[in-house]
Amino acid sequence: MVTYHGSCHCGDISFSFQHEKIDTGLRCNCSICKRRGAVMSAFTLSPAELNIDINDDSLSTYQFASKVARHYFCKNCGVYPFHETVRKPGNYRVNLGCIDDIDTYAVNVQIFDGNSI
Repeated sequence: MVTYHGSCHCGDISFSFQHEKIDTGLRCNCSICKRRGAVMSAFTLSPAELNIDINDDSLSTYQFASKVARHYFCKNCGVYPFHETVRKPGNYRVNLGCIDDIDTYAVNVQIFDGNSI
């Protein structure tokens, strides 16, 4: 297992978790994901597996449509570090671009058809 560390751009939101080596990411074609263009984790993490540290009240949430998924972002720098999934409510996918030492241009990226959900 590898311990991964990540953060938003300004560092007010940071997170860590343990997982096998990450070499695959996921891109979704739903309306919000195609606009933000992030490569997210192909796996989900339970709340117990994802350690989140937030400075002050920097974390904000955006929801739309069914309001099941929760898209988190930093109120200061605007970066999306993670979200709670619509397919597995209460569990998280992380933005691989926020994780130290992961080159999102080098991972194999799968496409998820979130537009059809």
